[in-house]
Amino acid sequence: MSDPTLLDFAALHAAPVAETPFPHLLVRDFLPPASLARVYADLPRETRGGSFPPEALRLGPAAAQLMAEMESPALRAVIADKLALDLSDAPTMLTVRTYCRDKDGQIHTDSAAKRVTILLYLNPDQEAFQRQEGCLRLLRAPDDLENFEIEVPPTNGNLLVFPNGPTTWHGHRTYVGPRFSVQLNYMTNDSKARSELRRHRLSALFKRVSLAA
Repeated sequence: MSDPTLLDFAALHAAPVAETPFPHLLVRDFLPPASLARVYADLPRETRGGSFPPEALRLGPAAAQLMAEMESPALRAVIADKLALDLSDAPTMLTVRTYCRDKDGQIHTDSAAKRVTILLYLNPDQEAFQRQEGCLRLLRAPDDLENFEIEVPPTNGNLLVFPNGPTTWHGHRTYVGPRFSVQLNYMTNDSKARSELRRHRLSALFKRVSLAA
């Protein structure tokens, strides 16, 4: 018998699509507290910054199950329906972040090869996040981190979804320390996306070897 689903798909179905500062979905507790506790205990305490393909990390069973659910047809179908996009043939790229550096969080938009960005935050609450450090902000302009429409604490299984575009600016205040998140991207089918996916696969191989050394 398979394990019950970790994610709260009913909450995702019920979440409205907000339109400002750009279309996005925010689902609180998409990974409910009991599931979050299991996943958090199964994550590696890696202190290097950057993004890791899941296969490059030593994940416990609950964390591995989460990665599978994030790439599931069920999640793809709901996201496509909510955003009114055809994602049926979109390649996926899944990465995990475990540690935040002082250089992270600068204002940016995501690569044009990424059609949709999905962020799932896996951290318990803490004082730094209550001080708004490391909390992702959706911005109205590209030059002012304080000019934000919404701020998403990287905690408690919060899920953020948005289709990428030239004005999807986001960033966060400086935070240094453990900051666990999963990022799933539905990619385009052009050469730029194929190049990013090739780099992703090579990164998985290199980082897996590096961590085993």
